[in-house]
Amino acid sequence: MEIFSVRSSQSLLFKNNPNNNAKSSKTADITIEPKPTVAQGSFQIEDSDNRQALDFTAVSPGELRSYARQGYDNGLIDQNTFAAISEPLPMHAIDPLGNVIDLSNVTDGTSFNFLDYYRNQLQIAMSIGDPNEVQTLNSVVGFLVNEA
Repeated sequence: MEIFSVRSSQSLLFKNNPNNNAKSSKTADITIEPKPTVAQGSFQIEDSDNRQALDFTAVSPGELRSYARQGYDNGLIDQNTFAAISEPLPMHAIDPLGNVIDLSNVTDGTSFNFLDYYRNQLQIAMSIGDPNEVQTLNSVVGFLVNEA
């Protein structure tokens, strides 16, 4: 059973009435252009043999997420590693010497040294003794080093 609203019913009556199907002067000059046959900006996953190595010392967070997504889709990294890479950076971080680093100016379009950042976070996690965090950060650093 189909249920139509009052508007739909009126528009159906309008479509079925041959006297009302004449084009009005308001819509007579509107034309519909055909779709282009070739897609202008199509998404392609690069082959692992042909892709260029990404410089993880100067890459934007958006590029890193995209690269990590390709690695996850290709089975190079697991879900925990992908999740760790995809997380947004905190506003502040601590380096291995205990200094506070301001990361508030890093946006999706800003280049950032992710390799050093994750190495430092791995060193801190190892000193604290969090085995789950160490394992995740170790796989993140391994992915960044192997893919660079």
